[in-house]
Amino acid sequence: MGTIFEYISLVKKILLILFLCLTANAFASYILIPMDAEGQKDHLKAYGITYWTLEKQQKVKWLLNYRGGSFLLPDFEEIQRECQIRGVSFEVISDSKAESILQDISSPSQNMEAVILEKAPKIAVYTPYGKQPWDDAVTMVLTYAEIPYETIYDEEVLNDGLLLYDWLHLHHEDFTGQYGKFYRSYRSAAWYIKEKHDAEKLAAKLGYDKVSQSKLDVVLKIREYVLGGGFMFAMCSATDSFDIALSAEGVDICEPMFDGDGSEPNYQSKINYNKTFAFTDFILERSPNVYEFSSIDMTQKRRIPKTTDYFSLMEFSAKWDPVPTMLTQNHTALVKGFMGQTTSFTRDQIKSNVLIMGENKTNGEAKYIHGIQGKGFFTFYGGHDPEDYTHRVGDPKTELALHPTSPGYRLILNNVLFPAARKKKQKT
Repeated sequence: MGTIFEYISLVKKILLILFLCLTANAFASYILIPMDAEGQKDHLKAYGITYWTLEKQQKVKWLLNYRGGSFLLPDFEEIQRECQIRGVSFEVISDSKAESILQDISSPSQNMEAVILEKAPKIAVYTPYGKQPWDDAVTMVLTYAEIPYETIYDEEVLNDGLLLYDWLHLHHEDFTGQYGKFYRSYRSAAWYIKEKHDAEKLAAKLGYDKVSQSKLDVVLKIREYVLGGGFMFAMCSATDSFDIALSAEGVDICEPMFDGDGSEPNYQSKINYNKTFAFTDFILERSPNVYEFSSIDMTQKRRIPKTTDYFSLMEFSAKWDPVPTMLTQNHTALVKGFMGQTTSFTRDQIKSNVLIMGENKTNGEAKYIHGIQGKGFFTFYGGHDPEDYTHRVGDPKTELALHPTSPGYRLILNNVLFPAARKKKQKT
């Protein structure tokens, strides 16, 4: 009889454990950070919360095309408190509710997908020494979202410092050695003279006779980084000048006021488009007095009033094309345009294997493009500051606290989180 009682006692214990497990599961919960227009009051800081959660070794689900690309996080009091401190809207949902959302997302009839984010990417910003965070839209939004980053420049890149990072942003750099083509308007300005002197001094320190030579080697190192599996993001003049530098390898395209000697005769015929990431068949701007690098940029060709200057985000299949879907997550498909030295890209000078993710079709221009190089990825985004339409030298910095739901800035932060996604074979 004692054996029977022991058996009954054991069964009771097992049933109690099962009951407790079922009860705990029924009351388990998640944090949903909505990213639609109505549900989120600070979209930009929401990315910072997601990054912060990844830093805490917690996985996050990115719910592509669900309420503007919402995030599903584990429910910890610490995360709730951080959301409250940073002013990020969130909802606590039950395990059953979360499961219902995920089931709905997985349905073949829904253009949605749940992508697992696993690891906070280590971020580098290629930027000149002494630049302030508000000189560049990316450093500005990283600072506002409280996402940590480190700055590097030519010396670190040439010494293989990029190997320490998962994601690289190129500040609004001129990789051609022409000092941003600011010669006509600013050659007498103190800041221009100082920046030119500093660039020449750094190039000499690194063992180069010309700035264009040092910048070319920097570009080649960045190319190696991407081919090896790195993620590169660039805006404004860093986009087309990067490709121009690659295409002009071994060719002197700089006039005497830039490098002390004349450019090569008929250098246009020596440009090699096979070396570029994104652009082809472009014509270089030879005059040092024209504030333009080449025919890639649409700034001088576009005739769009500010009031109607918008670009549309393309729609992709979340299940079959998760990469561009991640990069275009937003609470609106129509985004305000904004200018820059390189505002947007001439559509018919973009290579056929490069994906256009944002465009103004009526004007024949692309604003936001993406491609694969080797094992890595690059994204080019035209314009200087998504919330400063005609940002000019000396303009005051943008206060992102006044633009916490900026769809233009969201595109930058999509790229920041992109490397955190669980790697799998993807069609792009």
